[in-house]
Amino acid sequence: MKSIIASYQSVRNKTQSLCRSLSIEDFTPQSAPFASPPKWHIAHTTWFFEEMILKKYHSDYVVFNSAYSFLFNSYYNTIGKRIKRNERGLITRPSIEEVFKYRSYVDNAMFILLNKNESQEIQELTILGVNHEQQHQELLITDLKYTFSKNPIHPIYVDKNFITDKNENKGWLQFEEGIYNIGYKGNDFCFDNELGNHRVFLEPFSISNSLVTNGEFIEFINSDGYKNPKYWLDDGWSWLQENNIKFPLYWESIDNEWYQYTLSGLEKIDDNTILSHVSFYEASAFAFWKEMRLPTEFEWEIASAKLNWGKRWEWTNSAYLPYPNFKIKEGAVGEYNGKFMINTMVLRGASSATSKQHSRNTYRNFFSPNTQWQFTGIRLAK
Repeated sequence: MKSIIASYQSVRNKTQSLCRSLSIEDFTPQSAPFASPPKWHIAHTTWFFEEMILKKYHSDYVVFNSAYSFLFNSYYNTIGKRIKRNERGLITRPSIEEVFKYRSYVDNAMFILLNKNESQEIQELTILGVNHEQQHQELLITDLKYTFSKNPIHPIYVDKNFITDKNENKGWLQFEEGIYNIGYKGNDFCFDNELGNHRVFLEPFSISNSLVTNGEFIEFINSDGYKNPKYWLDDGWSWLQENNIKFPLYWESIDNEWYQYTLSGLEKIDDNTILSHVSFYEASAFAFWKEMRLPTEFEWEIASAKLNWGKRWEWTNSAYLPYPNFKIKEGAVGEYNGKFMINTMVLRGASSATSKQHSRNTYRNFFSPNTQWQFTGIRLAK
C-alpha cells in the first residue's frame, strides 16, 4: 500500500506544480466546449477520488460540499446530473482557493483510508484515479494552450513548449504477413479498453521510422493540399469548408513565413521539428497526397517495439471499437471507456506532454476525427 500512497502523492503534487505559473485569472476561462478550465480539472480529479472511493469506503467521511457532485461530474450518468460541458467556464464560484482547500481535504481523507484499509478494490480504484488524473494533467496543458492561443498577445505559460522534438530515426521498417497478438497482457495497470488479448492477421506492411515534420507538411500546403478535395474524406472536406481550415492549428503566416503559437509564445516554425496539432482528417489527407496511408492500430502496436515513439499521439486508421470479450464494469467506472466506442479514431503512443509512467504500447487513446488541440502527429504506412 505504501507504493500506492507514494504514487497518489506524486501525481497530486504534479497537478499542482502545473499550476504554479498561472495567475488567478488563468484558472477559470473556457475557450471552447472541449477545453475545460484549469480550475475544473483540479476539482474534477479530486471529485473522482471523493465520489468513487471516499463516499463508499470511508465510513467517517463527510462530503466537502454537496454541490460539487453536480459541478465537477464530467460524464458519469449513473452518478447524477451535471453542469453542461460548455458551461464549465462559468463556475466563478467556488474560488480557486476553495478548490485547493477541497483538494487538501480529500487528500487527507484518502491518506487516512489508504493507511488503514488495504482492500484490493480500494487499491485498484486508487490506481485508476491516479491514471485518470495523469490523463487530466495532459488535458490541462492542452486546454490551457488553446485558451492562451485566443489571447492576441501570445502569453507564455512556461519555457518548455512541448513541440521542439525532432526525429532520431529515418527510413522504413518492413513486417511480414502473419498472425499477431494484440492487447495488454500482464499484471500491471491498464485500462479496460486494452484488455481482450486477441489475434489478428496482418498483410505485409511497411511503416515509417520517423514522424512527419513541419517542413514535409508545408510541402503539402504549398501543393494546395487544403484546396484539393481529392485528398480528403468527404466528412473531412465538409469540416474543412465549414471551419475555413487552411493549415494546422496554431499556425499563422506572417510576411510569408510560418509561425506557430506555443506555450513559450509565438515562434517561427522549424521545418525539421515534428509536426503537431493536426486532426485525423488532415493526417488522412496528407497520407493520401503522399500516396501512402496511416497505419492501423494493430500494425502500430506490432511495429512499436522497433519504433522511437512517445513524442506525439499518432493517428491510426482504426476506428475505436471494443476488443473481443470486452466487458464493461459495474457501476460508474463502467462509463470510463466503453460508451465512447463510436465516431472516434484510435491514437497510439504518447506525446511530450504525457505524464511519465503513463504510456504503454497497448494504450488506446481516442478522439473525434476533427480533433486538433491535442499533441497529435502523423506516421505513414504503406
